[in-house]
Amino acid sequence: MPNEEKMTIDERYKYLRIKQKQYVRATRKERSQMLNEMEQVTKLDRKTLIRHMKGAIVRKPRRKQRGKAYGAAVDDALRVIAESYDYICAERLTPNLVAMAQHLAAHGELQLTPGLLEQLGEISISTVRRRLQAFAHLEQWHLPRRKGPRRPNPVTRDIPMTRIPWDEQEPGHFEVDLVHHSGPSASGDYVHTIQMTDVATGWCEQVAVLGRSQRAMEDGFRRILARLPFPVREIHPDNGSEFFNHHLVRFWKETIQGVRLSRSRPFHKNDNRFVEQKNFTQVRAYLGQERLDTVAQTSLLNQLYDKLWLYYHFFQPVMRMSEKETSTKADGSMHIQRRFDQPRTPFERLCTANALTPEKRAELEQLRQQTNPRRLREEIYKLLDELFALPNATPGVTENVLDTLMASTST
Repeated sequence: MPNEEKMTIDERYKYLRIKQKQYVRATRKERSQMLNEMEQVTKLDRKTLIRHMKGAIVRKPRRKQRGKAYGAAVDDALRVIAESYDYICAERLTPNLVAMAQHLAAHGELQLTPGLLEQLGEISISTVRRRLQAFAHLEQWHLPRRKGPRRPNPVTRDIPMTRIPWDEQEPGHFEVDLVHHSGPSASGDYVHTIQMTDVATGWCEQVAVLGRSQRAMEDGFRRILARLPFPVREIHPDNGSEFFNHHLVRFWKETIQGVRLSRSRPFHKNDNRFVEQKNFTQVRAYLGQERLDTVAQTSLLNQLYDKLWLYYHFFQPVMRMSEKETSTKADGSMHIQRRFDQPRTPFERLCTANALTPEKRAELEQLRQQTNPRRLREEIYKLLDELFALPNATPGVTENVLDTLMASTST
């Protein structure tokens, strides 16, 4: 064994145990030669080696703890240096203690002596780590909480990531999303719009809920299911925990037998492209970015959605892509040619797909005949005026946030 490298205590005891088996069978002359070799390898005294060879070679626990090698001056320096480095780990901190100490001393942040500088150069990574952990109990010492990688949602583990095909022909495959009505400030509870869009027909369902707790989300989905005239076959939201938690997954499986749950890929907004488009045309186009945060606003918004439900499903034709061709241009870029079918209302598309029972179809046809679309549009805008006239629960939140933004911009 090369004697240039320093042996650890465990390596030394292991080496001695191996040599002991040879030592007890060796002659007097061979033992002398072995002791000479062990002296060179282990750097132990000859008498100590003879005592080890005659007894049990075991490592005994330390009877008395060693005293502190580094005093309060080193601790104070470590606090200041660690703060200056924004509390980096001991592995990164230790090799740079001397350089940072000299830099801080030049700026008057640290009183540096030759002895302190020497100790900072000799201190080990393990000691620095222990000292930093010991500082954590001090009132004036707070290690910042740094967020690590977000833990995956265990509920989504068994739910496949996919996207509903654009040419899906069967009604009942819904993309789902949540629209926030928080305004410029996301503080406190505020109104959300749950929106479900059927890929095959363009049928949309909206409901307003105050907050996004499990109870609020479940009540919103129950309201949608009670009004939906055809069965749900697939629910396809994004990866938000407001959709994927144990309570809502249980709710869907118990409420709708055989429903398929799927989800979009993280950071791929286009996987929910149909509902994202409707978020603008049927929600933001009417409500904008205003803050809504009261029960009265939630109730009035649901009345508005009831009117829009009639208006869009019976009197607003939608176009659906029927063909998509991809070609390559002369410069190598890709060109996509899209062709759309004749505009038809979602109700007409449901009738063509035979997704409605005869009773439900007759009921909806009668409702359509009884509805005046021009008067319905006037009622929609009247409800919008009433909605924006209602006060918020936190008056002035918009103005306060805007004032803060203007002040920060001007400075």
